[in-house]
Amino acid sequence: MIHPTAVIDPTAHIGKDVQIGAYCVIGAEVSIGDGSQLRAHVVIEPYVTVGAGCEIFSGAVLGGIPQDRKFKGEKSFLIIGDNNVIREHVTIHRAAGAGNETRIGDGNQIMAYCHIGHNCIIGSGITMANMVGIAGHVEVEDRVVLGGIVGIHQFVRIGKLAMIGGYSKVVQDIPPFMMADGRPCKILDLNVIGLRRSGVSAHTRADLKQAYKTLYRSSMNMSQALETIETDIDESPERDYLLSFIRNIRFGSNGRQNDAARS
Repeated sequence: MIHPTAVIDPTAHIGKDVQIGAYCVIGAEVSIGDGSQLRAHVVIEPYVTVGAGCEIFSGAVLGGIPQDRKFKGEKSFLIIGDNNVIREHVTIHRAAGAGNETRIGDGNQIMAYCHIGHNCIIGSGITMANMVGIAGHVEVEDRVVLGGIVGIHQFVRIGKLAMIGGYSKVVQDIPPFMMADGRPCKILDLNVIGLRRSGVSAHTRADLKQAYKTLYRSSMNMSQALETIETDIDESPERDYLLSFIRNIRFGSNGRQNDAARS
């Protein structure tokens, strides 16, 4: 199952039933889980863990050193979960900072020519169309959909079940359950189809629709809108998470809750 032209460091751990194609290069202290498949010309740099059942296509480079001026050669990691599809020429960098991780969850579809930068946390069930560019320290939560050629600024957080249209420029956090588009990216509507497919009840979807209108289609400022939602809309995990996400944005900088406020 390993092509004779593949170059594999002796410290690498290769699981059961792994297929490694022609001219692949596997670096030191790499681990590849059972049943994963690497097509020809895949490069996996040192300190990368790939889970079980992943498909990695030709030209992908995983675990490259971060494009960060602060990086000084320290040992850091890229951790990739199970059942991910990583298409042609995707690049995913390991973290900056000793012992830190770039982390990818399970069951993601990462299409050709995407880039995921250092110290990112990418959830599970995400669809990332071609040529998405994600800068360092970005957090993308579960079941987000990113259209083609989306660019995401460093430290942005994108909430679960959000959907972002192609060619968008994302410079601020995108709350969960929302549809967004544009340069710069703006909230346009509630992701009703995504919520339905995820099993969210009709009652909660209606409440979230009302929350969206209160936040983005009323004359209230953000503080007033959040107070109105908390008072007038029934409690649910989805409502409470949306409120918490938006409230946390004010603790960061420039609309990005994970971006430390400047002194």
